[in-house]
Amino acid sequence: MTAPLASALLPLALLASAASPVSVTETAFDPATAFVRPTAISYAEDLVPYGSHARIVTDRSVPGRTVLTLAVAGLAPGHEFPVHLHAGDCGADPAASGPHYQDVVDPVQPSTDPAYANDRNELRLVLRTDGRGAGTARAAVDWQPRPGEARSLVLHAGAPAGKHTAAERVACIRLAR
Repeated sequence: MTAPLASALLPLALLASAASPVSVTETAFDPATAFVRPTAISYAEDLVPYGSHARIVTDRSVPGRTVLTLAVAGLAPGHEFPVHLHAGDCGADPAASGPHYQDVVDPVQPSTDPAYANDRNELRLVLRTDGRGAGTARAAVDWQPRPGEARSLVLHAGAPAGKHTAAERVACIRLAR
């Protein structure tokens, strides 16, 4: 009797293991030194306080297109954060997230050539928080990241940044793979 049941469940198992075209990451920011490796790291508690929240929805349901939506709560109020998809993983050192992920990789790194470093070749958002530190940003590109190569979403200090330079990496979120 177990053979028919097993064969009946096999299609369900295959369906469950198929990669979904939509992924959701919900997380709270922690220090890089947290006991358990955090999904989201804050490098600047004044801009991204520990315990503040992020939700990332990555939609790849349309072939050849990616739509990424970032929603946050509890960040510095009235602030503007440039946000980019990065090629490296989050780590204790903010530089661990590596360069911006590019659909067509610039052979010269760091990439400053406008033919590569642009909003068509990189996934870029501008996240603006309201008076309570909440905000939502969305970006769409006409490509999908190569599997395993877009590993994190990085929030940069932006402006007004106070003691931080505009390009400083103030938070990093590991993406679902």
